[in-house]
Amino acid sequence: MRHAPLKLPEVRWLDSARLTAGLDRHPHLDLAAHTRVHSPLPDPDRDALLGLAEALDLCGRGGAGFPFARKAQAVLATADRTGTPLVVVVNGAEGEPASAKDKTLLGRTPHLVLDGACLAAAAFGAEEIVIGVAAGSPGEIAVPAALAERQLPCPARTVCLPERFISGESGALIRGINGLPVVPAPLKARAADGGPGGVRRRPTLLANAESWAQLAVAARLGPDAYAALGTASEPGTVLLTVNRPVAEPLVVEVPTGTPLGPVLDACGLQPGAGVLVGGYHGAWLRPWDAVDAPLSRAGLADLGGTLGAGAIVALPDDTCPLGETARIAAWLATESAGQCGPCRRGLPEAAEAMGVLAAGAAEPAVLEDARRALGAAQGGGACSHPDGTARFLLTALEVFSEDLDAHLSGAGCGRPVRGVLPLPPAKGARLEVDWSRCTGHGLCAVLAPDLMRLGPHGYPASNSVPVAPWQEHGARRAVGQCPALALRLHRRG
Repeated sequence: MRHAPLKLPEVRWLDSARLTAGLDRHPHLDLAAHTRVHSPLPDPDRDALLGLAEALDLCGRGGAGFPFARKAQAVLATADRTGTPLVVVVNGAEGEPASAKDKTLLGRTPHLVLDGACLAAAAFGAEEIVIGVAAGSPGEIAVPAALAERQLPCPARTVCLPERFISGESGALIRGINGLPVVPAPLKARAADGGPGGVRRRPTLLANAESWAQLAVAARLGPDAYAALGTASEPGTVLLTVNRPVAEPLVVEVPTGTPLGPVLDACGLQPGAGVLVGGYHGAWLRPWDAVDAPLSRAGLADLGGTLGAGAIVALPDDTCPLGETARIAAWLATESAGQCGPCRRGLPEAAEAMGVLAAGAAEPAVLEDARRALGAAQGGGACSHPDGTARFLLTALEVFSEDLDAHLSGAGCGRPVRGVLPLPPAKGARLEVDWSRCTGHGLCAVLAPDLMRLGPHGYPASNSVPVAPWQEHGARRAVGQCPALALRLHRRG
């Protein structure tokens, strides 16, 4: 079957190619190429597959790192208790702009991901396999084509979801599969207790694309051969997306525990001013810590970091760290679902404070406002978005403390904002102030308090504010009722 050219990153590996096997020779592994590259897939029963996952302590690779065996046991317990067949869900709705590993797997080697999902579906008696992909991503074409090529243990379908940061959250994904708005559920619930299925909600075994591919590799190799790479507590390999400032990102497979320094060297990068590990819900590391940082959950946790989505960005010395961080803070605030206090107020307030700090000559109180808003956002959200965003921003304030001092004491660090931290093309809406008309009535801050804050003289503190979908009603009210007609709502994309 002929496929359209796939716009996906180059793939590399250190030590050994497992998930990336064959991608040096093939831009895309159809079923014929897949069977030439990978050995035949075994057929383990329920106990054997659970035993394999337990023996390796195989954990999810989507960010949370939850043990696969414990998750599967919980799903099976619900299925046994209720007599309801389970559903296997592949989470390929990767909304992290700095990560491309799941898109690469689903776009270039989809059969390896489907191998893992089919293993579980057959062993655990699943009623259906559902693969969630981002709309417009390579997986939207490659996954249905792969499903059509192979025999399946049960019916399978692909669901396309909007490419938003929160679309990959498990609750949002399940809501999207059920035809509901793709936002995290207002109340947290375990997928094991019920997921897709409309009225008849089915126990759901959900894992991200890399997790299913890892299960397929482990089943082929067996526990001993699989554990020949990696650390004793975290065997195997991990996929990373290494972002480069003047080139396309690289997807790199490395044994877990590999120091970050050699990975950066292999990609032609230096630690620069600091290194972000884990993507926009990850943490910043100081350059001297980053070089020796082991790429494992435990190793990064010892440094206050997290492996997260496996996305890595080394920030060059010639861009403004606070300006880069403020760009992402504003974007993350608009990517929330706006369903809880931390997302409705905490993240927008923190993003605005970061923007003021990046502009230079800010009052020390602005820094305290940012820390207060981020502290309040932690632990109180309906999903992990506020916590992850807070970790990203708070570690930036620590790692870039010298740069922060320069912005507090004067006009700033003097470096431009080069836009090194990747963001998707601008879209959505912005609320903009026409200063030639604004007379400082302050009504906008009353009508849209989530968007507009007033400065010390009663005028809006910002002249251009990104508007999330859940904020548009307030923005339209502010535009319609501004006495000076000084507000405009502009849409992009």
